[in-house]
Amino acid sequence: MDATNTIFFIVILIMSVVIHEVFHGFVALKFGDRTALYAGRLTLNPLKHLDMFGSVILPLLLVITHSPFLFGWARPVPYNPNNLSNRKWGTIAVASAGVLANLSLAVFFGLILRFTANISMPENFVSIVSSIILINLGLAIFNLVPIPPLDGSKILFSFLPGSFYPVISFLEQYSFLLIVVFVVFFADSLFPILSFLFHTVTGLAL
Repeated sequence: MDATNTIFFIVILIMSVVIHEVFHGFVALKFGDRTALYAGRLTLNPLKHLDMFGSVILPLLLVITHSPFLFGWARPVPYNPNNLSNRKWGTIAVASAGVLANLSLAVFFGLILRFTANISMPENFVSIVSSIILINLGLAIFNLVPIPPLDGSKILFSFLPGSFYPVISFLEQYSFLLIVVFVVFFADSLFPILSFLFHTVTGLAL
């Protein structure tokens, strides 16, 4: 992949994670928590959301090493679960919002690709749209992994009884290490899911 495509991929990824985080904030606001609003995080300005490692360095390394799975993250949008009108379902809704935002983007652009499949479109158009779909599907899948602080953990933990607190505490304590282990040894296992979803929304093989 040349430098132009690398930069292009990272730009798409950055905007996708920004949208992901902004949707967390908007849903939290909907449930009565204004933390993200007061922090100035309900904006699509990427400078307000960038995490240097998760938004730039890691994606760049994944592109350079030809990883089949591209993902990253932005600085989490802050929210206070104590301010939510319904703590349990509010937490689930806030956690799900980012994933649903990425899935919605993937489906929207997937339908564009599906309905233009029989039309002669510029190669660059197909490449751009495919990249948007793949990156947003990848973000959605990766964020559903139940390792803190990923969204999947917040959704799962909301359903667990209090007796699971020691397990939750352990996962939170070693979350960074667990994510590194997952990325290094298990991220490739998500590729079949990514391939299946890409075919489902576009009708095309990955």
